[in-house]
Amino acid sequence: MTTATPRKAAAPEDSVLVRRPGPQELHPTRTHRRRRTLEIGLAVAVPLALILLWQLAATQSWIDDRVYPAPQTILEDGWERAADGDLWPDVWATLKRVLAGYAIGTVTGYALGLLMGSLSLVRAALEPLLDALYVVPKLALLPVFLNMFGLGEGPQIALVAATVFFFVWISTMAAVLAVPSGHRDAGQVFGASPWQMFRHVLLPASLPAVLVGARIAAGVAVLVIVASEQIAASNGLGHLIFDSRALFQNDVMFVGIVCVAVLGVVFSELVRIAGRLLTPWAPRDRGRSQS
Repeated sequence: MTTATPRKAAAPEDSVLVRRPGPQELHPTRTHRRRRTLEIGLAVAVPLALILLWQLAATQSWIDDRVYPAPQTILEDGWERAADGDLWPDVWATLKRVLAGYAIGTVTGYALGLLMGSLSLVRAALEPLLDALYVVPKLALLPVFLNMFGLGEGPQIALVAATVFFFVWISTMAAVLAVPSGHRDAGQVFGASPWQMFRHVLLPASLPAVLVGARIAAGVAVLVIVASEQIAASNGLGHLIFDSRALFQNDVMFVGIVCVAVLGVVFSELVRIAGRLLTPWAPRDRGRSQS
């Protein structure tokens, strides 16, 4: 932070503006370290405080622990199910559906986004149709996929792929269209071929925004598969959550919810890390402190 104070000169009507360096300028490393420590402390303290409050409310009977089991009970039950091997089949079933659908949706969405962002005629032909499909709730497409693929893994993977496709397609097409015209002009001046234009201009300029869309799609993919597994699956975390609720096993239900949360966070963070490795030239995630 800087401060500016007026200093009187020889003439009463004149003043000099003196700029004094603030702590960030005098001690940038120390200031950044303190800010980062504060952010990490808040990130840990707030969830921990809520969990402790929940634990206290359950043990003091402020809430019905049969409906809202204490965090300690949820942790013990989850540990027991993991040790017995009862939890991992559901985790793996959900994970493989998410990974397969995410891969298909990302590849197809990225390819079509590049095509539509680069060719105006293709964009004019396909964008109205895709816009109309985009606003349809993806879970409403599950009966269609059930008719197409029957029971099994096909409908689940197709639903995740369709969800991810639209996020990646939109972010890719928008990123390609947003590439400054000066970049394209520079490539043409140097005689770049269509492949060189794509490789050295469009791809580096658009990839950071594309990866942001891919990261958002990673979290949404986990949400969609949980809802889908409730309707048309006999295993998976979504099936575990809703089946446990029907049997009034609320501790097991919360174990499934915690697993879904961890899976979503880890998956999104892996996509974010991969994005930073693939685009070292891009600005860092502004959700993180840059001070």
